[in-house]
Amino acid sequence: MNSKKNDILLTLHIPADLRKLNISQLPQVCDELRKFIIEELSHNPGHFASSLGAIELTVALHYVFNTPYDRIVWDVGHQAYSHKILTGRKDLFSTNRKFKGISGFPNPKESEYDAFIAGHASNSISAALGMAVAANLKHENDQKVIAVIGDASISGGLAFEGLNNAAINPNNLLIILNDNDMAIDHNVGALNEYLIKLTTSPRYNRLRYKVYLALRRLNLVTEESKGFILRFNNSLKALIGRRQNIFEGLNIRYFGPLDGHDVGTMVRVLNDIKDMTGPKLLHLRTVKGKGYAPAEKAATEWHAPGKFNIETGERIIPNSNNLPPLFQDVFGLTLLELAEKNEKIVGITPAMPTGCSMTYMMNKYPHRTFDVGIAEEHAVTFSGGLAKEGLIPFCNIYSTFMQRAFDEVIHDVAIQNLHVIFCLDRAGLVGEDGVTHHGAFDLSYMRCIPNMTIASPMNEHYLRHLMYTAQAEDTGVFTIRYPRGRGVLTDWKCTPKLLEIGKGRKLKDGNDIALISIGPIGNIAAKAIEKAEEAGASIAHYDMIFLKPIDEGILHEIGRKFKRIVTVEDGSIKGGLGIAVLEFMSDNNYTPRIKRIGIPDQFIEHGTIAELYKLCKMDEENIRNILVSEW
Repeated sequence: MNSKKNDILLTLHIPADLRKLNISQLPQVCDELRKFIIEELSHNPGHFASSLGAIELTVALHYVFNTPYDRIVWDVGHQAYSHKILTGRKDLFSTNRKFKGISGFPNPKESEYDAFIAGHASNSISAALGMAVAANLKHENDQKVIAVIGDASISGGLAFEGLNNAAINPNNLLIILNDNDMAIDHNVGALNEYLIKLTTSPRYNRLRYKVYLALRRLNLVTEESKGFILRFNNSLKALIGRRQNIFEGLNIRYFGPLDGHDVGTMVRVLNDIKDMTGPKLLHLRTVKGKGYAPAEKAATEWHAPGKFNIETGERIIPNSNNLPPLFQDVFGLTLLELAEKNEKIVGITPAMPTGCSMTYMMNKYPHRTFDVGIAEEHAVTFSGGLAKEGLIPFCNIYSTFMQRAFDEVIHDVAIQNLHVIFCLDRAGLVGEDGVTHHGAFDLSYMRCIPNMTIASPMNEHYLRHLMYTAQAEDTGVFTIRYPRGRGVLTDWKCTPKLLEIGKGRKLKDGNDIALISIGPIGNIAAKAIEKAEEAGASIAHYDMIFLKPIDEGILHEIGRKFKRIVTVEDGSIKGGLGIAVLEFMSDNNYTPRIKRIGIPDQFIEHGTIAELYKLCKMDEENIRNILVSEW
C-alpha cells in the first residue's frame, strides 16, 4: 500500500485509536483497509472475498464496542482480516498464514482481541452465549458480547442449537447475521426502513420497557409470562411489516436487514441496540468481495484466489503442465466415471463441491449430487438414509470437519453397517490454514469404530482402485482418506481394479529394517530409504493401503524377520498406524524395536507442508536419519 502521511490507518494501532475518530472519518478508514487488504493479498494469498465483505461491519463493531473487554466472537474467521489489522497486527500482516507468523484465523493465543478460536463454522453463537451468560453470572452487566455469523454458517446445526437456547438463559447477546448470499427477509421498502428506525430507537424501547413495568405493577404480566408478551410484540411486527422470521419465533428480537456497507448507519443502530436487554439479532446485507469488481462478480473463485494482478484482476496461477493432478480432481473425475456406470452412486458434500471437485458429477448429474450446506452431521446421517434404501453414497467431507459428525458415523451408519463411502479430503497436515484445519485425527478416531474399513492410497492409481473397490459390492462402511494437493503420477488415469480388502503390498525387500507406511507420505519414505541405502542400510518397504482391516500376513512376515521397524503416517501417532503395529506385535509375542513417525501429540501451527513436515520430523531427511542411526 502506498501510504501518505495523512492516511488515517497509519495512526490506528488498537481499537481505542479508532474510537477517537469522528464518525465522518469512518468511511475513509474502510477505504484504506480495503486498499491495504487488496494490496497485501495480491502477493500474500489468503481469504479474500469474505474479508472485503466485512470491513464496514468490523469498523463499526470496534468503534461502538469497548473491545477487548467487550467480546466479538467471529464465526469461521475467513472475514476477520480487517479485525486483525485494527487490533495491533497491521505491521505483522505480511506474515499472515506464514510459518511462525500470524494465523489466518482468530486465535486467543495470538491476541486478547480474539475472543474465541475460529476455524470450524457455526460455533460462534454457542460460544458467545456462554460468554454472555458468564457475564451475567459474574455481575459484569456492562460487558457486551457479539457473535458474528454468516448466512452459510447459520445453516449449521450447532448454530440452531445456540439460537434455540439464546432466549432461555438470561443474557444480552447480540448476534450479527452477515448475509452475503441468501435473503432471510424480503426488504419491503419505505415501511421496512421505518420499522428499523422505530424498533431500534431509544425512545421506542424506553416506552416499550415502561409499558412492561406498568403491566408488572398491575400484576398483568409476570417474569415467567413475559415471553408471551414478546411473542405478541413479534407477531404485531410481523403483521405490520408483512414479514416473519425464525428468530422472532425463537423470542430473539430481530432488526434489519440493513446495508452492511453503510458504516454510519451501522454505528447508529449498534449504539441504539447495544444496551437492550435480552438476546437480539441484527441482520446485515453485504457483498462478498466488496470494492474489488472481479471478486464481486465471482465470489467463490475469489474466496482464496492465490496471487493476482491488482490492476487486471488476473489470477496468477502457477503453470501446472506436466505436473501430477490434485488428489481432489482425481476423486471428482473418478467419481463421475463410476457414476456413469453405476446409477446407484450418489454424491454428498457439506458445502464443499468445488473444493472436493464433486462439481464434475454435479454438472452432469445434478439430481444425484447433494450439497447439504455446512451440516456435516446431516451429511452423514442423510448418507445413511440413502444407503438404507439401496443407493451408494460417496460422502466427501474434509477430514477436520468429519470430526463434527463422529457420533453420526457410529450411531447412524456403522451400527447398521450401511454401505456408505466416506472420502476424507485434506487428510493429514494441510499447510497454511493451520491448527483448526489439519486432518490429524481421522485414522485414530475411525479405527476404533466396528464395521469400519479404512484405507489411504499412496498415489492416484490407488485412489481410483479404492473408489472402484468401495462401490463394486456391499463393503459396508468404507473410509478413504487422502491429502490436500498434488499426487505423484502424471499418467494417473489408469483402469481401476478391484483390491482385496485388508491386503497391503511389499514395495521392496530388505534385511535390516522394515519401514511400514500408509498413504502418500509413503512416497517421502521411499526417497528416504533410497538415501539411507546409499549409506549401506538394507530396508524393506511395505505400503499397508488398509489400516483396518490391517494385513496380518504382512505383519507376521515382518515380525518373524525384523528386529527393527519404522512406521510412517501423516496422522496422529496416538491411535493410528504405529499403534496398530505395536498392538499386533505385542498380541503375537513379537519383540521388535519400533520407531513411530507421524504427527506428534500436540496441535500443529500453520506453515507450508514442507515446513510442517520438518517441524514434526516427518520429512525425508529425518526419516533417513532414523533409518541409518543406531537404536
